[in-house]
Amino acid sequence: MDFRSLILPFVAMLSACTGVQGGGLDLAGTKWTVTRIDGKAPVAPDKARLTFEGGRIGANVGCNGMGGDYRIDGDRLIAGPLIATRMFCEGPVWGQEEAVGALLAGAPIVARSGETLRLDSSGHSLEAVRSR
Repeated sequence: MDFRSLILPFVAMLSACTGVQGGGLDLAGTKWTVTRIDGKAPVAPDKARLTFEGGRIGANVGCNGMGGDYRIDGDRLIAGPLIATRMFCEGPVWGQEEAVGALLAGAPIVARSGETLRLDSSGHSLEAVRSR
């Protein structure tokens, strides 16, 4: 048996595996409007956003912005280290901001179905719809 006849199928299999991690889950270049945080509507719906751009994630739910590097590993979103602005926030928006920060730091399970996105981890969840 010729060595090349063994190596070519192996190279073809490796090429098939070099696509986007996460079974085709590709968030690069997408923007999302957050619709639910822990099952509740965002306190500041006009500011509640997630963005995935150039290997970085950005998040804001109404007060401070946070962001950092991210990657998809299987069905998990691995983000961080995350940095955030430190404006004074209080009340329900602060609670939602803390929940989203814990969620992103907790390597959430990420599921995308068409124009909807769901993240689950650390006792927190986030739902979003794709925005243009």
